[in-house]
Amino acid sequence: MTDTATQPGALTTAELTSQPEIWAQALALPAETLALLPATGEKVLVIGCGTSYYMGDSYAYLRNDAGLGRTRAAIPTELTWVDPDEHIVVISRSGTTADVVEIVERFGASNRITAILGDLDTPLGRMCDRIVHLGFADERSIVQTRFATTVLTTLRASIGAIPDSLLEDARAALAAELPMDPADVKHVVFLGHRWSVGVAHEAALKLRESAGAWTEAYPVWEYQHGPISCAGPGSLVWVLGDVPESVAADVLSTGAVLHGATIDAQASLVTAHRLAVALALIAGRNPDTPPFLNRSVLATG
Repeated sequence: MTDTATQPGALTTAELTSQPEIWAQALALPAETLALLPATGEKVLVIGCGTSYYMGDSYAYLRNDAGLGRTRAAIPTELTWVDPDEHIVVISRSGTTADVVEIVERFGASNRITAILGDLDTPLGRMCDRIVHLGFADERSIVQTRFATTVLTTLRASIGAIPDSLLEDARAALAAELPMDPADVKHVVFLGHRWSVGVAHEAALKLRESAGAWTEAYPVWEYQHGPISCAGPGSLVWVLGDVPESVAADVLSTGAVLHGATIDAQASLVTAHRLAVALALIAGRNPDTPPFLNRSVLATG
């Protein structure tokens, strides 16, 4: 008998389908845990690489738009300044990300730092005093799905930005038909607005990592300013939220398939995870262990 756990994509599929239940665990975190995250009025800098950066960017938009204090997200290697009164939130599933470790080493004595981690027995777990531990969301697969979305769930919960429909939307995302037959997909574009731009970039990254797919991501109102030139038959243009009429008309004129997600953008990311796995299997790739990727980047140039 074949062990299904050894089948390509089995780990990723099990992890991505667990998201509604894992998010529910995050929503049940005790108040004292959420209190470790930035309070109203604090200036905040969120640090992360790749997926963690995109989740931080979404949180930054939500927190700024709610008027809770200046919030920005940055990639460690592109960071140009840190204010001494900024509360630094570092995100790392592995707890070993070299660029993030370096930030904690540089600013641990001057700034308040809170870490969101998937593993405590790690360099970041030993370096940081303030830790939001999301070990229940950690993953075996290399490509992040549920850990990243659980981080975003936790950050949104800390600022009261969780819609009542979130878990229901996540379940709907697991049950819904994919917006296009994966066999016909040649090109996917994700479009977001404000906080969902980070989600759009994360969705595009999942398809690139898992399937080696041609993907792009933009703010929805930026798409007509050049990128739409790449659209055509075989393109899927996926809008995370309402589709402006002018954008819809222009996209449809290219021959692309237009999909407007009516559920919460974070929940829509679950459907994107499913598409990533489907495209990977068509391409003959194992989305659990994509080529050239490791669980964490342990050294930088």
